Amino acid sequence: MAVLPFGLRVHFLMNPLALPEEAYRQVYDRVTELALGYLLEINKRSSFPGISGAELQSLFASPIPEQGMGEAALDDLVKVIGASRAQGARFFGYVLGSGEPVAAAADLLASVLNQNVTAWRSAPAAVSLEQLVVGWLAQAVGCTGFRGSLTAGGSSANLMALAIAREARLPANEHGIRQSGTVYASEQVHMSIPKAVALLGIGRDHLRLIPCDDAFRIRTDLLRQAIEADVRAGITPIAIVGSAGTVATGSIDCLSELVAIARDTGAWFHIDGAYGALAVVARPELFAGMDSADSVSLDPHKWLYQPLDCGCLLFRETAHARRAFSFTGDYAKSIQDNPIENFAFFDESLELSRRFRALKIWLSLRYHGLNSFRQQIQNDLDCARRLAALVEANEEIELLAPVPLSAVCFRYVPRAGGLNDVQLDELNLRTLKCVQRRGRVYLSNATIRGSFALRACVVNHRTTLADVDEVIDEVLRAGREPAPGAHF
Repeated sequence: MAVLPFGLRVHFLMNPLALPEEAYRQVYDRVTELALGYLLEINKRSSFPGISGAELQSLFASPIPEQGMGEAALDDLVKVIGASRAQGARFFGYVLGSGEPVAAAADLLASVLNQNVTAWRSAPAAVSLEQLVVGWLAQAVGCTGFRGSLTAGGSSANLMALAIAREARLPANEHGIRQSGTVYASEQVHMSIPKAVALLGIGRDHLRLIPCDDAFRIRTDLLRQAIEADVRAGITPIAIVGSAGTVATGSIDCLSELVAIARDTGAWFHIDGAYGALAVVARPELFAGMDSADSVSLDPHKWLYQPLDCGCLLFRETAHARRAFSFTGDYAKSIQDNPIENFAFFDESLELSRRFRALKIWLSLRYHGLNSFRQQIQNDLDCARRLAALVEANEEIELLAPVPLSAVCFRYVPRAGGLNDVQLDELNLRTLKCVQRRGRVYLSNATIRGSFALRACVVNHRTTLADVDEVIDEVLRAGREPAPGAHF
């Protein structure tokens, strides 16, 4: 303790969280070794850990440590890895990208750099790279010239898009919603859209879910009728949401027709492309009209295989985004005159504190090149077609929906027959649980025309044709496994 002038005393402070160089090396060497070991054996791991929720809670249960454990704190990382769901080559659950390893390495560096990507002045390199990467993504999906930002995921991108649409078509930021407005989407729309219209004060009662055709695409004739009825009732069409890959079946709405309807009615046209839009790099003919949208959501953490989290919102007109989101306190106002250095993402997006999400995409695309991603997406599409063909060739498995992208929905139907719809649903639920428990293949589920379906979605840079070949055997083995007390 030192004595300063005027008799003030001060304690010399130590920085307890600052480590010596050797300690840093031990931590990073250990974590890198664990990460590399996991990557090298990921395809050998069970697709789901064989541990119950109660066992897992017990495994990690402990009081908050008052004193640090030092390097011993790293020992339990092995337990974390062992209790995690491995996204190996036969993981086909949900629409979940597979965490490309070069991008994952960049994510570690992003965390170390710890840039707050609010504005150029707070993160000059990170903002510059995000603007570049957003431009790359816009170009890749045929929307050259669109602006935007990276988000936590498709849900936040969809929320932001509808916030922009509401303010463009039915301004409410200053005085609240004073007039009824509606949003239109298909009955297959992602759950983030009903959430968004609720949060934005539009109300789920004003979300018109339009029936679909046999290919699970929005019926544009019924959409026109719904809009005309609302206009006659004095209700303003705010936005039409088109799906570029529905979550259940991967169906793609007729985007060019939706463009025409939006223009005729004055509605904002947003495309939810979180699942499928990035497949445009491999199959551009499936997405005609996407370049005419007002906004598009993407999820690079799906079909660019990036580690979570990484969504993206693209929009045509920056002025609309600024009208929706620009509101700055004095403490955050820029003092720069240079237009580049004056830029702030918070003027065009919902978030203030933002992670350096662009680094992983930038490094991953530079390392592999866009063409490698194009080929990988085509490989996933080929794998899905292969699985669909295997399903159709097997007399005990029934294909329940078309396969426009990489989601394959089917069910097990025993050769003996005689089961009603309820019994088939129960049997396929039990089959799914058995497949997941066995851990060789991971499937999820969907409801297709009221039937319980097994669902395999190939969004995985590790998957090969040989991996999808195993799905049929696993389903048949699980489906034929006798259930205790079953009567069918």
